[in-house]
Parts: sequence; structure tokens; C-alpha cells
Amino acid sequence: MAEYVNMDTLRFQLEQVHQLESLFQHARYQEYDLDSINIFLDSVKDFSDQELYPVFREMDEKPAHYKDGRIIAHPAVGRTMEKMGELGVIAATFDHEDGGLQMPGMALLAAYFIMEAANNHVMGYPGLTDGAAKLIATFGDERLRDTYVPNMLSGKWAGTMCLTEPQAGSSLSDITTTAYPSEGGYYKVKGQKIFISGGDHEYNENFIHLLLARIEGAPAGTKGISLFVVPKKRIAEDGGLEANDVITAGDFQKLGQRGYCTTHLVFGEQDDCRAWLVGEPHQGLKYMFQMMNDARISVGRGGLSIASAAYHASLQYALERPQGRRMMDSGKKDPRQEPVLIIEHADVRRMLLLQKVIYEGALSLLLLASKYHDLEMVTEGEEKKKNRLLLELLVPIAKTYPTEKGREAVDNGLQVLGGYGYCSDFVLQQYLRDIRIMAIYEGTTGIQSLDLLGRKATMDNGKAVQLLAEEMQRTIEQATTFDELKPYARQLADKMGLSQKVLKFLLSFAAKGEYERFLADATVFMDFFSTLVLGWLWLDMAAVAKRELVSGNTAYTPDFYESKIHAMRFFFKYELPKMEGLAPTLMSEDVLTILEEKEVIA
Repeated sequence: MAEYVNMDTLRFQLEQVHQLESLFQHARYQEYDLDSINIFLDSVKDFSDQELYPVFREMDEKPAHYKDGRIIAHPAVGRTMEKMGELGVIAATFDHEDGGLQMPGMALLAAYFIMEAANNHVMGYPGLTDGAAKLIATFGDERLRDTYVPNMLSGKWAGTMCLTEPQAGSSLSDITTTAYPSEGGYYKVKGQKIFISGGDHEYNENFIHLLLARIEGAPAGTKGISLFVVPKKRIAEDGGLEANDVITAGDFQKLGQRGYCTTHLVFGEQDDCRAWLVGEPHQGLKYMFQMMNDARISVGRGGLSIASAAYHASLQYALERPQGRRMMDSGKKDPRQEPVLIIEHADVRRMLLLQKVIYEGALSLLLLASKYHDLEMVTEGEEKKKNRLLLELLVPIAKTYPTEKGREAVDNGLQVLGGYGYCSDFVLQQYLRDIRIMAIYEGTTGIQSLDLLGRKATMDNGKAVQLLAEEMQRTIEQATTFDELKPYARQLADKMGLSQKVLKFLLSFAAKGEYERFLADATVFMDFFSTLVLGWLWLDMAAVAKRELVSGNTAYTPDFYESKIHAMRFFFKYELPKMEGLAPTLMSEDVLTILEEKEVIA
């Protein structure tokens, strides 16, 4: 069977780079050790090998679709939901009192990474169920928790997130779905939601929709949005299930991720769609952002997973495909030589190394974001605030870098295969189609970039950026203890100085109240700042690898550790210098994209 993840690389990052074991000292995670986590990950890998990877291409060829008022999905969806309940994957990070396992999120992210690399069409179904159940467990009353959470954690019932409406798109302040109070202790909801991932299929008994709506008479804008539980089937007086006036009106056939259904739902067509308020009125957006942060990390993980699978597919091809001959020192090729494997060609190796540094760097980024989330849950005071600020700063990057650069990585993988990469006989074209949606899910790259520069870089007077700079400085000091890494430590320090210069220039516009100008190039800033962050993470991985080499650690081979240092050097040669090209754009006095009275695009 073809590989789609490298388990040694995953364990190296979990255990040696990000020190998962350090979490076990906290009471919440004290039931775990590395052995138990590795047993869990091995069982996930076995399931992925046996059930997920074998049907990956079939789910693309036979996509989920709408027929006779319902969604027809692949049977793997049902098997996966059942298995995720059995393995405790859906319940993994929940509190014990809610039926959960209190597993560190880092470990769960690693498990999902394995499964999504095997088959990215399936894991959104349990992932959204996890997120919806967590909202109910966190903000719902006891009745809501008892009614819905156990069946969701078992995989018997599925969950969704219902935000987008046809007329509003990403502008949640413009949603019109309305909730009307009733005398029965519930609300009646009327409206439509589109682009609802995992919104319906035949393999779950019930679907629990977490829906944003306005209570009749609520204030305009986002301040008037409330969060509701809207089951597809409500509990009848006899304890059974009955229809709740939720209609699946259609689906959206997509470029990629064709096995992951995307539905159009209509609520209250017969004026009998009952909904139950979660928490307080008009606080829905605040509650939903808990799920949105988790969802954004999950989408980044999806991009990472596809990039990993594409790398291993293109690497396998490069190791098997003979073509051409290597250049001799004379500058000529000897036609009498046998063709060499294409992995011997420098440009192919460049493309493979680019894929490697993007996916492994993204893996480090997402594990670190998950670790900050884990630590935020178990620390207090200033330490808790530090972990929260670092998490908030990294979330938009963790969503964007793996999805945008991941697409670049997959595109390079397709190029490795040449003409075959464009043909349906090979899987690379499917990976390219599948990853394209990731930069759009849960807030487009533009929205994430506005969040990074407009909110996260400025929050608490720039405290998060300061804390991140301190973390980077610690890595620089560690790397400087090794002569081999000193030049790269200096390069990162130089780029940190450049980043401070760019931020100072941009923030001057915010200080003058010129917010449109301040944010006009937010997406360029995302590219710029993400490159700095990934440079830091690669230097950190190289420092850990060098430390293990010097200490004689035999957990992995010397060649394995050397490969991480080599990958860092590649990133610093080919990727980090791009910051120098982006800085003049960010600090240019030209303003070319802000709409003025005279339109220049039409």
C-alpha cells in the first residue's frame, strides 16, 4: 500500500520537538503516557490503512449526491462514524463528566492528520460532530447536554455548523434566519442555510444542527445573533424521534472533496421547526467562535494532510520512474547510459524538498497551536493569558499556511509526475482538486489575513506579537549553541527585525485611523509573517535534531535527524528570502487597491 504519512516524522514532532509528554504532568492529562498515545495512534493508522485509504479514490469517482429529498453518501461514512465512536475519537478531548477522555488536543490532531491523509473526504463528518457537541457541552444547559451530547460522542448522531445564508455569504451580520419564541419553552425557526458540510446522509439516525439566527426583534448586526440547537428529528412525547421540519433542499457538486457532502437546508417550511436556545440570547457569535477556532485549525489540518499524502505519492513516483540522464561535469549527457530515476534530477529534488518543508513545517505549526490550546485549559493567571494570546495569534496562520502553501506543494507534486500528474490515472490531480477548497472553508484567506493583521497583531497592544518574538528568540539562542546552525539563527534574527519594521509602518496607518489603508495588503502580510513563523519552526526542528545527534539519541537514525537539518537549510535558502521581496510591497507608498471615485478596474 502507498504511504500517505511518515509516522517517524509525526512522532519526532510530537515527542521530541513539541514534547507531548510535558502535558502529562497536568491533572487533566495525567491518565496518559507516550505508550498509551502511541497505541491509540497505531490503532488509528490500522483503521486508516484498512478502511479509509482503500476507498479514497472511489469516493471521488462516486460522489455524495442529492436524490429524492436526501443525500446519498458512500458507506465508508457510516463505518467511520461508528468507528470514531468506538475508538473514542469524537469524545477524545471532552471532560470526563461529559463522557469524554480528556486526551490532549495535540494527540487528537495527530490522529486526525493520519486519517485525513488517508482519506480527506470522510473525517469532516466526525470532526463537525465533535465541534457541535462541544458547543452544547460548553454553553448548553443540563437538558441540552443530556439530550444530545452522549449520542453525538458515540457517533450515533451527527452534528453540523449552520452559518452561511444565500444572501449573506461570509457576512454574518446580514443573516436573516429568524427564531420566534413559543410558549412551549422552545423557538420556532424559519430560514435557509447553504454550504452545510455533512448536513445529511443515511448513515446517522439524527443530525444536530448548531444554527445562528436572530430572535424576532433582536438588534441589527452581529450583536443580535443567537445560537440554537436544531435537530433534524426532535424527541417526541413517546421518547421516539419525529421530523422537525428540516428539509434537505439540495446539494452542491464540488470540484474536489466530492465524497464530503455539502447541503442546502431549509428550516420551518411548515412553520414547525423547533429550536432550543444555547446559552444567552444575542451571544451566538461569541459562542460560535469557540467552534470556529477549532474548525480553523481543523481546516488547516486538512490542507496539511492532503499535502502530506501528495508528497508521499509524488516521492513514490520519483523513486520508480526512470527518465533522462544526469548531466556530466563536461556539461553533456552520455546517451549510452541507462535512464536514471527522476529523483536524481536536481529540479525534481527541489520540488520534492519544497513539498517536504511545507507539509512538515505545517505539521509543526498545527501541533504547536494545539499545544497552546491544551495548555490554556490547564494553566492559570499570566501563564494562561500567554497561552491564549499565542494561540489566538497562530490560529489564522494555522488555517492559512497549510491551505495556501499546501496547494502550492500539491501543485509541485503534480509537476513531478509531468503529464501523468494531469491524468486521472494518477492520484495527484485529485489531491489538487481536494485541497483547493481548504483556503475557502471557515473563512477565506482574505478573512484570515484581516484577522491576523487587524485583530491579532494589535490585540492587547501587540502583546501576542511580543510573546511570539520571545519564543523565537529562545530558539535562536538554542540554535546558536551549534556552530552549524549559527548562520541560520542570524538569518532568522534579521528577518525578525524586518518584520518589526514592516509592522511599525503598517501600524502607523491604524494610529491615524486609516484602517482601510492599514488592512489593504493584509493578505500580503499573511504571506510575509507566515514565512517568518515557519522559518522559526524549522530552525527549532533543526536545533532539536542537532541536539539529538550530538547526544547520540538512537530513537531515530542519524540520517533521519540529518534530513531535518537539510530541510531547514532548504527552507532558509528557498523560502525565507521571500520576505525580502514582500517587504517593499508592504511598505510601498502606492495605494492601488482601495476603491476611489474613478474606477480603474472595469
